[in-house]
Amino acid sequence: MALVLVGCGESQQETDIEANAQAIQSHLEFLASDLLEGRDTGSQEHEIASAYIAAEFQQMGLEPAGTEGFYQRVPLRTARITPDSQKFTIHQSSGENVELVYPRDFLMGPSVFENESTVTAPLVFVGYGMVSDKFDINDYANLDVEGAIVVMLSGLPDGLPSEEAAHLNSIKTQLAVERGAVGIVSIHTPKRAETRPYERMIFYANAPRVRWVAPNGEPQNAYPEIKGAATINYEVADALFSEVALQPEQIWQQMDEGERPVGMPLGLTVTLEKSSTYEDMDSPNVIAMLPGSDPELKDEYIIYTAHSDHIGPVRSVEGPEEFNNGAMDNASGVSIMLETARMFSDLAASGQRPKRSILFAAVTAEERGLLGADYFANNPTVPIENIVANVNLDMPVLLYTFADVVAFGANHSSLNSAVSTAAEKFSITSSPDPMPEEALFTRSDHYTLVKQGIPSVFLMTGFNSQVEGEDAGAIWHQFLREQYHRPTDEVSTLTEVYGGIRYGAAATFTNINFEIGKTVANAQERPTWNEDSYFGQVFAGDENSIRH
Repeated sequence: MALVLVGCGESQQETDIEANAQAIQSHLEFLASDLLEGRDTGSQEHEIASAYIAAEFQQMGLEPAGTEGFYQRVPLRTARITPDSQKFTIHQSSGENVELVYPRDFLMGPSVFENESTVTAPLVFVGYGMVSDKFDINDYANLDVEGAIVVMLSGLPDGLPSEEAAHLNSIKTQLAVERGAVGIVSIHTPKRAETRPYERMIFYANAPRVRWVAPNGEPQNAYPEIKGAATINYEVADALFSEVALQPEQIWQQMDEGERPVGMPLGLTVTLEKSSTYEDMDSPNVIAMLPGSDPELKDEYIIYTAHSDHIGPVRSVEGPEEFNNGAMDNASGVSIMLETARMFSDLAASGQRPKRSILFAAVTAEERGLLGADYFANNPTVPIENIVANVNLDMPVLLYTFADVVAFGANHSSLNSAVSTAAEKFSITSSPDPMPEEALFTRSDHYTLVKQGIPSVFLMTGFNSQVEGEDAGAIWHQFLREQYHRPTDEVSTLTEVYGGIRYGAAATFTNINFEIGKTVANAQERPTWNEDSYFGQVFAGDENSIRH
């Protein structure tokens, strides 16, 4: 049974330390300035951002908690596709070959393992490519995919809980590898195109692929067994089903009706080819600590995370290079973490130092696959079993005066009590995930710590506004559609389009996240997973608690 978090005393509840909106604005405007050119992982501009964060931590009197002072250098391999090397050839039973056109018909990323990649194998359709005993799903049932290229639908089926579905979506490649597949073709379906148009993906087709590298030189969270992978536009999916009765239009209809398409061999062979170049580099996590006050509990830690990188310069396949300054993603989150750190520093100076220690980690390479956070989770600078909770700060959309928050992960552990209390203190309500199709739970840094068995919470601003007539949901979706991962996610454009960043809302968001961490830091008991939590069962073991 989950334990309720209990505060440690009246003095802590009565503290009047509050977030400073102007300080948040100052941090954000620097981190999202043209000077930093979008803070791309491995760039000099990201190094400048990291130095700024470290200097702020030092000025606050926090202790270094990296491996090199405030820094933990993350070894990375960056791979890039060789232009015009991508080929997708369909070998029909008649002996004729069909060549798909890049990038109109298909997209293909680089390899972090080899310069030349070629694979020829039969196609097997595997539906969504998902397997779960809990939800009675096995899209590989009665299918032999050993040595095959599996064809799967992008995205998620309807009817699954948001966070669990996001996890299952994130392990599709792993499931294919475990069953012997040598390649993956993902169909960008009409349903997926409603929220992420294929044309939008073309814009990022030349983005590098990055993985962190283990001491043995092997890239991690990558699968050398997969010799080729591609995403195809649903408009050319007919070419993959030309030898079978099942047609893509039937599959789209099944998806719309909530049915699960059944897999089958497709009677075709495909060749996937590409050339890649890669180089090794490193990029810093910046980590600081406020030591706790309790003789025993100070060896336990709450960790705040916020990714300091963004996507930097992006050159479209069909357009010029542009810089993406990432004001909301994630200069906002880092700015809020810096202000949260300042608040804890002031709390300690006022004689109310929290019982547990607090870590603040500005992690790198989130945009490349949660790499800095994953590296820390696998190479922690404090004992991983002593990290009792994570509060993640990623892309709070601060373009309206929010009235609610969505607390990803809170309903899986006793952190839910701390979240509810903190939100209520500032007259903010909690709402369910309004966009389950986006699979947000697995797309930010907290997920790497969840996989280590650590209860985590990640707040986003909800779709309700305190301002009468202001449609917060419409604003959020407009940002997602027009500014997210685009050069227009910058202070000047956001000011022009939305009338300015709401720094008062940013202060409220900061206060809530500060209260969550303070409550957990002063609780008598560490957070626990709920007995029925899917993630507690999957990652924390049978004892239903994080590892001891």
